[in-house]
Amino acid sequence: MAIEYLGLSNINGPLVVLEGIQDAFYDEIVEFTVEGNTKKLGRIIELYEDKAIIQVFEGTENMSLNNTHTKLSGHPMEIAVAPDMLGRTFNGIGEPIDDLGPISSTDHRDINGLPLNPVRREYPRNYIRTGISAIDGLTTLIRGQKLPIFSGNGLPHDQLAAQIVKQASLGDGSNEKFAVVFGAMGVKHDVADFFRKTFDESGVADHVCMFLNLANDPVVERLITPKVALTVAEYLAFEQNMHILVILTDMTSFAEAMREVSSSKGEIPSRKGYPGYLYSELATIYERAGIVSGSNGSVTQLPILTMPNDDITHPIPDLTGYITEGQVVLDRNLHGQAIYPPISILPSLSRLMKDGIGKGYTREDHQDLANQLFSAYAKVGEARNLASVIGEDELSPVDKQYLKFGKEFEERYIGQGRTENRSMIETLDLGWELLALLPKEELDRIDTKIIEKYYPRETD
Repeated sequence: MAIEYLGLSNINGPLVVLEGIQDAFYDEIVEFTVEGNTKKLGRIIELYEDKAIIQVFEGTENMSLNNTHTKLSGHPMEIAVAPDMLGRTFNGIGEPIDDLGPISSTDHRDINGLPLNPVRREYPRNYIRTGISAIDGLTTLIRGQKLPIFSGNGLPHDQLAAQIVKQASLGDGSNEKFAVVFGAMGVKHDVADFFRKTFDESGVADHVCMFLNLANDPVVERLITPKVALTVAEYLAFEQNMHILVILTDMTSFAEAMREVSSSKGEIPSRKGYPGYLYSELATIYERAGIVSGSNGSVTQLPILTMPNDDITHPIPDLTGYITEGQVVLDRNLHGQAIYPPISILPSLSRLMKDGIGKGYTREDHQDLANQLFSAYAKVGEARNLASVIGEDELSPVDKQYLKFGKEFEERYIGQGRTENRSMIETLDLGWELLALLPKEELDRIDTKIIEKYYPRETD
């Protein structure tokens, strides 16, 4: 028989303390009844002898030490899962907010997931096409990879996320099942409406499962949202054999929520005031990407985080870089030149790219072409620095060609329309077209046979 506890011992922000508790365990879900009618949920985050510290998801408004009844559920937080969750919209803790009723399923999953045996992991292969040349051509997203986007305040990461959701696919000719799980943490109402409207108007909403935690929602919910989204993604991938792309925005909101709750608990802060377990919490989320042997599906993560003050050494991007397999960096200077998406090529990389492109995946020239474009764009920076010292007129003919290449590369290859969806072949052919602006002898990163096959022929 469940025991109901009357009253609370202490309330501090989103946390409450309950004394005299029996048979409780860490991460157990707690049900509160406030003033006899209002229901709220909480989660035990710390136990000490007969005392429990509980996070209240909906916030502690209207709760007092005397008007609250508490009941232990006997299980960790769970979410009902079903294939028809695609096309639905939920709040940050997995409750439907699209007026279509609850999910009718008896299958419930622990949102914390289960530890994955490393031996059962398969190495990520093949790619996911985003339709964006700067990503597909130079920092290719591989199925089962975790590839974060490092952005900054005011940069168009929301528009980029929406465009990727609209355009993402498994490549031309693939007949495998593909879907997107979209989790937003701490977003404003207008941003949430932008995502909803964009997905509905583009006709992709039927294969997108959305979880929205708004800016005015309780801060504790932000700690739950990515775990709920990944639980659904794992179900769809490993039990329904689908390839799932998980987009999480903004991980900085998640980390700041963690800092706020940690401060309420009175914990000793670490770097920049964040708790010392920030790394392990981020790793717990990011490591839920991958491919499991015995399943035909995969979970690929594209988390987005805004770097405070554009500082890539800030704890959040710094720790994220240790855990993930590369990064895509947005650049404020390119954004100032009205180039969209403003992806900074040189600090961006995809460590798994080499294993999911080339012959049999994209095209045999892909790796060599990407290497050459990186090299050529690096020389563009050198030519621009030299021109700022001695003047453009004093540059050598080759350096002037690099300046021309740089301008065309930024405007035509990095830059593209907000609704422009390029195929992989279009991206690769455009790369060759731009390399044709340089002398053939400058193409020192590409095999001679590939140059002969793909270098554009001169026309009359």
